[in-house]
Amino acid sequence: MFDTASYGESFERDTGCTEAEWLGWLPGACGGHGLSLGPGPGQAQVRLGAGVLHLRWQVLAPRQIALVRLPRLWVVYRFEGVEAPERIAFMKRFDLHMQRGGG
Repeated sequence: MFDTASYGESFERDTGCTEAEWLGWLPGACGGHGLSLGPGPGQAQVRLGAGVLHLRWQVLAPRQIALVRLPRLWVVYRFEGVEAPERIAFMKRFDLHMQRGGG
């Protein structure tokens, strides 16, 4: 779980998933907000009221622990014209949707 104080106007994360998983989860994580992929590969925008969240990602080399290889994706989040309360509310839902199960 991420600390909501880390939901600044821009931040970056090392995410443990493949690009295909990320793209599969992204529409649900956006919760009905307007999502558009592009303009180039590894980019998307999410409409949040009068503002927008710009997403950029790139595939990183897998993390290897002994014989286990974990996929990695570097994701850059940049909010434009989105006030802190709306940004925090969106990211709380986004993060909950993107979490993998475990126990």
